[in-house]
Amino acid sequence: MSVLLLRLAGPLQAWGASSRFTQRHTEIAPTKSGVIGLLAAARGLRRTDPLTELLGLDFGVRIDQPGQLLRDFQVARPLDGGASMPLTNRYYLSDAVFLAAIGGDRELLDGLDEAVRRPRFPLYLGRRSCPPVAPITLGVHPGTIAEVLSDWPWQAAKRLRESHGLTVPLEVLSDAPPGAEITETLQDAPISFDPARRQYGWRAVVRTRVVVPNPDGRPPLAATASAGPGHADHDPFAWL
Repeated sequence: MSVLLLRLAGPLQAWGASSRFTQRHTEIAPTKSGVIGLLAAARGLRRTDPLTELLGLDFGVRIDQPGQLLRDFQVARPLDGGASMPLTNRYYLSDAVFLAAIGGDRELLDGLDEAVRRPRFPLYLGRRSCPPVAPITLGVHPGTIAEVLSDWPWQAAKRLRESHGLTVPLEVLSDAPPGAEITETLQDAPISFDPARRQYGWRAVVRTRVVVPNPDGRPPLAATASAGPGHADHDPFAWL
């Protein structure tokens, strides 16, 4: 198997799997339907086009920087000045960074990688109001989704990396392999994006954790205390 890696970062992201009517929620991490939609847009597929090539792809996402939940209270009016549209609460993830992994055939992934680099349609992170920070694609790599997400460097902002230790545990949400203990199910497996008959299937998800190195991190307190007085992380009580 080969894996296409995408770094999904931007001021705002919104990955809804169960939004209805005036409450537009977001999941804590990118959904499979959202990422497949991004790839479909990159290839120039329209909403009414079949997703045949993309439906068999495996999916996993690592939460490198969870960000903060943001609520936006919105009201809209039609251009003719008529009655107002219903009031809505829209939720976003602010200042988040994710590492999404798509597993499949190498030839197909190479084509998707090229499409993301030169997209036919604009790409966005769940909603049109959420443009991504480039570059998005990190290329195609050999191995499984679990292996690649375990080995790839931490993608969080430097200020966050410097506030942690020399290793950091990161949560991973991925398609549950056969026989695995299922953590949860999400209705985010895309079948059709056609507005007239939009369809999503249920997907079994497993949550795991990986520990990745953090070269920008701080050494453990005991190690810094031994450096003596004047050290930047010196703890005076360590001498007592």
